[in-house]
Amino acid sequence: MTAKAQNSAPSRAQAARDALVDAALPNAAFDGWSEATLAQAARDAGLSEGEVQLYCPAGILDVIETWTRRCDAQARAEIEANPANRIRDKVSQGVLLRLAQYEGEEEAAARARARLLLPDGIDRGARLVWATSHMIWSAIGDTSTDGNFYSKRAILSGVYASTFAIWLEDDSEDRAKTAEFLGRRIDNIMQFEKAKGQVRKLTKNLPDLTAMMGDLRYGMRRAK
Repeated sequence: MTAKAQNSAPSRAQAARDALVDAALPNAAFDGWSEATLAQAARDAGLSEGEVQLYCPAGILDVIETWTRRCDAQARAEIEANPANRIRDKVSQGVLLRLAQYEGEEEAAARARARLLLPDGIDRGARLVWATSHMIWSAIGDTSTDGNFYSKRAILSGVYASTFAIWLEDDSEDRAKTAEFLGRRIDNIMQFEKAKGQVRKLTKNLPDLTAMMGDLRYGMRRAK
């Protein structure tokens, strides 16, 4: 095996986690993402209890995260291979391509979402939504490093999470309801960004109010 092939091959741990995901999905759709589902998946994947504890110390939550991040990676490849033009189209396409990774596994996705809403999973669920939002922005070429980096991902996290909920219940043709809902949310984001840009233009020549308040509180700086 060449060095390149070795680098691209999944680690034993990753291969084991992927095997658990594949084995768990059919049962999770009916029985939910439970420790019983994990135990059955381990038997089906030929993994011992010790191996499961080693590769998934947080149990079924690690399996859900593995599935989520695998879907992120698959979506990123599709987003980068099918670039859109306008920024709103890029974001919309990114969200829809990410949700499309759950096609055929809607019930398992719904149950994973429900599991991550439980007290021991809600923090991880929030981090995974953020990771998905970061993936979408990165895949469409966002290079921001200032405060916009965080605001963009925070806003898209809310858009993705709410659109995901609509997508799970959408039985319309080609999931038209989801596309309409997402379109409205992105329109709101674009209006906000436009307004924010206008405010920056209007205030760019104004004094730094933060510095002025600091001077008032701590006294004017002495001239050097």
